[in-house]
This record gives sequence, structure tokens and C-alpha cells, in this order.
Amino acid sequence: MEIDQLDARIITLFTDDPRMSVLEASRVLKVARATVQSRLERMQRSGVIAGWGPRVDPVALGYTVVAYCALAIRQDKGHDAVAAALEKIPEIQEIHTVSGESDLMARVAARSNSDLQRVIDSIIATDTIVRSSTVIVLNTHFDGRTLPLTRAAAGLEP
Repeated sequence: MEIDQLDARIITLFTDDPRMSVLEASRVLKVARATVQSRLERMQRSGVIAGWGPRVDPVALGYTVVAYCALAIRQDKGHDAVAAALEKIPEIQEIHTVSGESDLMARVAARSNSDLQRVIDSIIATDTIVRSSTVIVLNTHFDGRTLPLTRAAAGLEP
């Protein structure tokens, strides 16, 4: 779906203040309330706006270690079966099928380095992984960044 500058401004406004009312957004943007409402609904239907739920910070829950695990799967299991097995491990936040030497890339949260070892052991224990390689994140400079992409899609300057 293509978005225009007003769509980008609406997304920016609700990203900055997700609890803002549609009425208040219409006042800030100086457009009709129905315009904001219809554009929000259109962007939700098309999947541009994927959800409105709270964003939970794993660090605040005590999961201070972030790691990426490159996983080589047992080929006789298939990606869907492996993903289903790995989905049962709550510390796995994301999993992607990737190209290259590994088959999957998983983003993992852990309470400590030793807890990370426990998580990796639980990944291996699923009997769907033949090899793993893990890197620990030392510092996150930015995360979940979508507004620059939204602005670019709408033809706005960064």
C-alpha cells in the first residue's frame, strides 16, 4: 500500500503518543476527525499498522542479555516443525528463515550469560537443531525503528 504525507504524520503522531484520541489527533493535524479515523482504519486493513498493543521491554522483566543464534536445522524435520518446537521456548523473541550458512536466525532474551546457556541448551534439546552459533549483543543503538521507513515511503525527508 502506498502512503502519503498525511498518513506518515498520523503514524508519527500515534507512534509518539499511542494513547492519543482520534479527536485530539485531528486537532493536532488540523484535519477532520473522520479523515484521521478512515485513514487509520485503511492502514490497519492493509497491514501498514500492525497493532496497537503495549510494547514490553524485556530488560524491565529482568531479561538483560540479548543474543542472536544462527541455527542449522535437521533437514528431515522441515522449517515449520522446527519453528513450532522453538515457539515453545519463551525466551525466543523472533525467528526467521535466512539464507547463508544457517537455516534460521533467532533473537533470544536471557537473564544472564549462564541463563543464555540454559536457553541454548533448551534449543538444542528440541532435537530439531544440528548446530548453533550465538553472538551476544553488547549494546543496542536503536531498535524497532519504523518511523524513518514510514517517512521514506511517504516521500518525506528523513
